[in-house]
Order: sequence, then C-alpha cells, then structure tokens
Amino acid sequence: MNSIQLNNQGHLKHFLDIEGLNRKLLIEILDIADSFLNIDTKAVKKVPLLRGKTVVNLFFEPSTRTRTTFELAAKRLSADVLNFNINNSSSSKGETLIDMLRNLEAMHCDMFVIRHNAGGAVTFMAKHVAPNISIINAGDGQHAHPTQAMLDMFTIRQNKKDFAPLSVAIVGDILHSRVARSNIHALNILGVSEVRVVAPKTLIPTGIETFGVKVFNDLKKGLAGVDVIMMLRLQRERMKSALLPSPYEYFQYYGLTESALKVAHPDAIVMHPGPINRGVEIDSRVADGPRSVILQQVNNGVAIRMAVMAMSLGAIQWTQ
Repeated sequence: MNSIQLNNQGHLKHFLDIEGLNRKLLIEILDIADSFLNIDTKAVKKVPLLRGKTVVNLFFEPSTRTRTTFELAAKRLSADVLNFNINNSSSSKGETLIDMLRNLEAMHCDMFVIRHNAGGAVTFMAKHVAPNISIINAGDGQHAHPTQAMLDMFTIRQNKKDFAPLSVAIVGDILHSRVARSNIHALNILGVSEVRVVAPKTLIPTGIETFGVKVFNDLKKGLAGVDVIMMLRLQRERMKSALLPSPYEYFQYYGLTESALKVAHPDAIVMHPGPINRGVEIDSRVADGPRSVILQQVNNGVAIRMAVMAMSLGAIQWTQ
C-alpha cells in the first residue's frame, strides 16, 4: 500500500489507508492540520496553496457531511472544485471506473476525492490513475475511512495531548465499520496504551484481536476506566437484520447513557463520527453533554482534509 501512497521521494501522493503508514507521517498530518485550524477566524478564509488546481469530489454513495467538508477544505486552499453527480452520470448507465477516470483525466483535473461503496475500489482507481493526479479515500465499503480517523486523532490530541497513556474504547458495529478499522490502525500507530472494541458478538469480526485490540461484549466492563469513548453509527439495515433483535434492546445494552459513562475515567471524552442515531447508540444528554467533543470533530474535519490535500499535491512536503 505504501508503494502506492508515497511517491519516489517518500512524499504523500495518495491518501488511501492508515494501515502501514508510520507514526512520523501521522504526526506530520496532525501538525499541518493544526496550522490550518484558525483560518476560519480570519477575514479572508483562504490560503493560496492549491490555487490553479482542480479537485473533483467523486461520490458513488451519498455523504453530505464528508463531501461538504472536503469541498470546503479545497476551497479554503484556493482550489477549484467540481462535485460529480454519480446518479446522473454515465457510470449509472454502465461506464466502467477506468472509462470514468480517463474522461476526468482529459479535463486536466489534479485530485479526485472518492467515496465508493465497494472496499478496495479507491485503491484500484489509484493504481490506474494518471501519474499527475492524486486520490484521497473518502470512505470505501467496509474497508477504510482514513481522513475520519485522522480528524478523530486530531480531536483526541487536542483534548488529551499525549497518546501514550490513553485507553480507548470503540463501541458499536465493529463488523461493518470502516471508521473502526481506520481508527484502530491509527491509535496503534500513535502508540496508545490500549484499544478496546465493545459490541455484541454478532457485530465483532472474527480475528479482530490480531489488530491489537481487546474485545468486550459487556458495555460497562469495556468502558471501565477508559479515557476516550468512540461511539459508532448503527446503520438502519443492521437494526432490521438478524444481527440485532431491535434498536430498543441494542440501546439498553450498548447505548451510551449517563449511567454507563460513570464507569469511564472522570475526564473521558465522548466521540461519534455522525450522523447520530439518538436513543440507539447514544443518549441525547451524553451527545450534548460536557464530555462530548462531537461538534469539535466536525470542525476539525476541514483542517485535517486541508492538510492531506495540500500534502498529496506537493504544496506541503513531508520528508521521510
């Protein structure tokens, strides 16, 4: 994977997956994002790093929040942005991914931000794209969501400063979550003390322990003493399948309430990638409470995506 993500000089070319990257690069992304964080407080909310570049948001599945933050990040870097409507494109009429790539390349674009419902599709496109174009993975199937993981790491660092002593619990649908996978890799690369996954047995993938995590099927045992709680969104189709009896029962056993939160460290923070299913994954009093950093995550998403885009297009270079 790194042979694809890094160019011959060891600089970031594509951002496809967290797995396999090193701690130095992840810290560099966080540091660069930190330098972009206060741009929205300035009279002119732009820097000229990507002036003259064209960024294409290519979303094969809907995600208003992720697409909007990528669009805003590109515009704050002074890039031109094209939002490609896949539902109205020839891809829905049988055009292959390669055909679509070639047509977009002919328009002299510089970066594709791609979200796809098939795991590995973004990596496939990165392998076949023209050498002058960078690709950012905005989420592919159940595989990876690297910029979400990095904005989560950024939020943790803002609140906890040092990763080393932290115990982190990821709660919810681990089996189907690309967010969980990317966060597990990022947390382990950054050297946290412990990563826990908490879910019913039906939502825990086989062999997850090989990822360097501890598995818990009981919520309060899984949250005992942790410093960071990452809740995951439970998709509606899981609620209707045989994997879960009902949303109500799921909330009774795995929903984050004020009572469940009491067993965590007194200064524990609560995170969620959004959108939230209130009363299913998390109680509103917790989501809107003093320990929640959910809106902080949203704000950090723009800065992280600015950092990754600027680095991938060589506007800011990291030296290995």
